[in-house]
Amino acid sequence: MTSDVGRTRRPTMVDVATLAGVSLKTVSRVVNNTPNVQPELVERVLAAVAELGFRRNHLASSLRSGQTTATIGLLIEEIANPFYAAIAGAAAEVARQHDTMLIIASSEEDPAREQQLLRDMCARRVDGLLVVPAGHDHSFLRAEVELGTPMVFLDRPPGGVLADTVLLDNRGGARAGVGRLVEAGHRRIGILLDSIGVYTMRERLDGAQDALAPTGAPYDTRLVREGIRDPAAASRVVAELLDQPDPPTAFFSMNNRITLGVVEELCRRGSDAALVGFDDFDLARLMPYPLTVIAYDTRELARTAAELLFRRIEGDRSWPRTVVLPTELVERGVPPR
Repeated sequence: MTSDVGRTRRPTMVDVATLAGVSLKTVSRVVNNTPNVQPELVERVLAAVAELGFRRNHLASSLRSGQTTATIGLLIEEIANPFYAAIAGAAAEVARQHDTMLIIASSEEDPAREQQLLRDMCARRVDGLLVVPAGHDHSFLRAEVELGTPMVFLDRPPGGVLADTVLLDNRGGARAGVGRLVEAGHRRIGILLDSIGVYTMRERLDGAQDALAPTGAPYDTRLVREGIRDPAAASRVVAELLDQPDPPTAFFSMNNRITLGVVEELCRRGSDAALVGFDDFDLARLMPYPLTVIAYDTRELARTAAELLFRRIEGDRSWPRTVVLPTELVERGVPPR
């Protein structure tokens, strides 16, 4: 069985019927799992479906051929996290301006779940996708991109597929933040991160190393702690580091949840260690401890990605681009009395 259907458009049930040599009604019955279809016909239809890369259109009954669905999908990591909630809010605002509904799903940092959710959104014929990646391999989306489904990745780049990407200057922000500690004379800096497998964490660690390199001080891996998922874990790690014979004089925390735990332990001990943390957060200015945060505009990150997606939906066929948004150092917290 060979197909002469071009790959410049999405295959339809008519294409499947033509390739399988059966009626459109037979294809419909097989796709909808209707019983009592001859096994030989089922095999022919399924073979055609596989060859063409056909996926059932859940909205076909309400759409005319070629009409858009006026929906876009947003895949984020965790809706409860304020960072992702801000992304969802800004993306919804842009979608509303384009009379489009935003469908939000959460991958929970699970690459398998991410893949299933993205496939489901494509099957529902969303007009485009905004994706905060969980996994490293997105080659499974290549066919959808080739079929014309616009996609924009944000916060982290995709793997295995060429698409628009909007990122923060993670490396530059970390370099500036740790550089401030270095300028203040600190050489033993405790570095706390979530997972080195996450793109943003790798970039921030590279930025910290960039700042330390000119000092001539050796990069001490004993001061770098990974796998810190919440404030409680960060507090425990800070306690362990401060109990060493030669403790750090400063800390660099790579996200706001880690920063909260660091502040808790430093305050508990009455420590005077310096602190720089990536990510600003609502209560940072009220923290009972002076700190510097590496801040950026989360909503601008989402707005930039969403506006780029709608330009693609409206026909922009220029080469995929990568946009990098700046960060800045902001003083937060108040000294304890």
